[in-house]
Amino acid sequence: MLRARTGLGLEISAGGLSFAMVSGGKTPKVETGLSVPFAPGMLTLSRREPNVNDPKGFVNALREGYLRLLTRERSVCVSLPDAVGRVVLLDLEARFRNRDEGLDVIRWKLKKSLPFDIGTVHLDYQTLEEKENGSVSLLVSLVSRAVVTQYEELLIQAGLEPKQIDFTSFNLYRLFAPRLDISEDGAFVTFYQGAMTVLIFHAGVLSFYRTKEGVGDVQNLYREVNSSFLVYGDRFPGQAVGEVLCMAAPADAESFRALVAEAAGIEPVLLDLERMVQQAPALGLDRPALHALAGSMGAALRSLP
Repeated sequence: MLRARTGLGLEISAGGLSFAMVSGGKTPKVETGLSVPFAPGMLTLSRREPNVNDPKGFVNALREGYLRLLTRERSVCVSLPDAVGRVVLLDLEARFRNRDEGLDVIRWKLKKSLPFDIGTVHLDYQTLEEKENGSVSLLVSLVSRAVVTQYEELLIQAGLEPKQIDFTSFNLYRLFAPRLDISEDGAFVTFYQGAMTVLIFHAGVLSFYRTKEGVGDVQNLYREVNSSFLVYGDRFPGQAVGEVLCMAAPADAESFRALVAEAAGIEPVLLDLERMVQQAPALGLDRPALHALAGSMGAALRSLP
């Protein structure tokens, strides 16, 4: 039999990094994975300035984690905190002839609305919907070149080959996509690595995105989740949220579910990571350790068919 294809994912957060090697199949399997904490002050999450304050220590942490994986795979998909970039949902009146034209139009459209020079950012986009009148809805991701270039250079110094870089919220979505994709008018609310994110879909298309870093306090967390649903309701009064799905670390999951229920006015479905992935028999991670790999597992899935 042919061996299942595997993908290597890396998540970087303010507190540390995690690696996960995932193989494909009906249910993805985590072949190996681990987390490595950072020394205090290693990273400062910023949209404008390079994030890594101790490049040598960062490279050493990457090498330590990678060597413990015992793999020859060096090509890695990377997950970065949403706080280091910007995500914009953009509606445009006309479609593009090609991708380069699309990038030019998006830069022109956004250059006056962003608090930095659009020429200094790395920009990527995904078409969410093409409408009958010829207009398009886009998901646009922006990261400062200074930020992304530092990460890429340090990964290469550590002996890795960064293949694709994405934000953590979208890698979490990718991990739970088999369940989320059947909820056409649903919301996905997460509390992960100290950040809250709300994604809301209408007719299967992403129509609302919001993330907030550093909301560990319960009152702040409730306020941010509640505000997200209020803003969505004001912006799209005819688009009701039919289902809410949420995710948080095992120790916080039930209390977070109750918080989301109060804020959204809908009893949410608490997603179970152990139903989405298998573990290799010898891995034996407990629930908190497996949850800590969520971002890196989602990133690894980008390499799988």
